[in-house]
Amino acid sequence: QVQLVESGGGLVQAGASLRLSCAASGRTFSRYTMGWFRQAPGKEREFVAAITWSGGWTTYGDSVNDRFTISRDNAKNTVYLQMNSLKPEDTAVYYCAAALGATMVPRDFGSWGQGTQVTVFS
Repeated sequence: QVQLVESGGGLVQAGASLRLSCAASGRTFSRYTMGWFRQAPGKEREFVAAITWSGGWTTYGDSVNDRFTISRDNAKNTVYLQMNSLKPEDTAVYYCAAALGATMVPRDFGSWGQGTQVTVFS
């Protein structure tokens, strides 16, 4: 297993940007596919983005509308989510997760962080 800790969330105005970070420890980070999910109150957990261990493949959920970018720095054992042009509907708790192999299915991610709150107001 790998331990994951998210950071970088906050309260921002619509149109602003945030960069979320997820620091990993406990296992070989570079071999994991990393994903970002989010969950708003009363709603199902939603897939946001994923990136393979090499960084050569990424995929995004439809809801982010080309505004988010996932990246990773294996030397720092960290994955990032750059969020631009934030909208109120982006308000949620954002979670990072680790999986073996390229996937966007929550059940395939065996390790999860505690989440970081992102709140966007208009």
